[in-house]
Amino acid sequence: MGPDRALGSASGSALDRARPRGAAAAAKGRRLVELDVLRFVAAFAVMSFHFMAASKSLWDEYPTKLFEPVARLTTLGILGVELFFLISGFVILMSVWGHTVGEFAVSRVSRLYPAYWFAVLMIFIMYRFSGVAGFDPKLSDGEYLLNLTMFQGAFGVGHAGGVFWSLWVELRFYVLMALFSLVGITMRRCLVFLVAWCGLALLAELTQNETLVFVFMPRQAPYFIAGMAFFLIHRFGARSGAFVPWLLVAAGYGMSLYAAMERVGERVRLVGIKHYPAPPEAVVVAITVVYLLMAAVALGWLRWVRWRRLVTLGALTYPLYLVHQTISAVVIPAYRDVVDPWPLAAITMAVSIGIAYLIYRLVDKPGQRWLRARLGALLDRSRRSRPRGGGGISRTTTAIPAQSPEASVP
Repeated sequence: MGPDRALGSASGSALDRARPRGAAAAAKGRRLVELDVLRFVAAFAVMSFHFMAASKSLWDEYPTKLFEPVARLTTLGILGVELFFLISGFVILMSVWGHTVGEFAVSRVSRLYPAYWFAVLMIFIMYRFSGVAGFDPKLSDGEYLLNLTMFQGAFGVGHAGGVFWSLWVELRFYVLMALFSLVGITMRRCLVFLVAWCGLALLAELTQNETLVFVFMPRQAPYFIAGMAFFLIHRFGARSGAFVPWLLVAAGYGMSLYAAMERVGERVRLVGIKHYPAPPEAVVVAITVVYLLMAAVALGWLRWVRWRRLVTLGALTYPLYLVHQTISAVVIPAYRDVVDPWPLAAITMAVSIGIAYLIYRLVDKPGQRWLRARLGALLDRSRRSRPRGGGGISRTTTAIPAQSPEASVP
């Protein structure tokens, strides 16, 4: 069977005619609470990595020595970011399907920026007007202002927060998705797009061409590609379209193993396996577990996760991701000489989660509502000002899955 036949024809493909069924049909009309849980698991893994495995400068000692019983787990917490990318691939395809580019942009901007602006302002005030030194990005006022755009990576300017690098990756993914949406998203086109991206990411990795690496992100693309393939399986059912989405998941898994072992391996080479006990086989297990969890979501095996309070847990994940490292720079050095490491790590985690919840309730939630309303009004005015019959992209009537697009970032 040739590629064309496997993917179907443009006009009559069985893939394009597929209707949600199986897990997708069962999930229709409800939020995927299981993704909120996975997002919090990812954020907690990253927080554990920063507090208990990575930050020697905070403890004045290798944290894996202080927390040796869990060191083999906390060192792998670095891969929580990769789980975020998988979830993002799943949810961003969900949120852009059937929406115009303008609607997608309003959704993403209103979701990302309120909490992010607060985090940048918080970091600026802390390092300008306190004696805190840990993780100081040493930026000028102008560089902090540029950080407010979230595009500082495009200008070679450092990130105000150590975790902000992943947001720059996310933004580039959003641009690719916005461009893809201009041609109209169908099942067949989505598969072609993913196969092409997979090939171009491999080419970028092999050639290390700067432009190709920047655009196609070979170390992060496998997670986005697999996440999107998982969404196709979720939306159209495990058997519609036969094997192509699963082949993409398999390709993403293989490429992810390489990317993850390279990323963790850099840490091991930097400080040694003794101080960073994360051997390659542990990385393989971690990535395999992450992919199995996403497969369980796609196939509907986690539909039993329905407790509504978990939605709030997922919602505070983004503020937690943004500020936890900054909070640790304040709390841990101040108390490491008077509080034992284990309770101090637990206290720092609790403080971080508490502050993240306050940011979510007082800044992020109302900020999203305010920004979405104003950007939505601008979008409506833009539509009304277009000449009737103009060349604007009309909104399709494709059914959108019930999952909120807000679950797509840390």
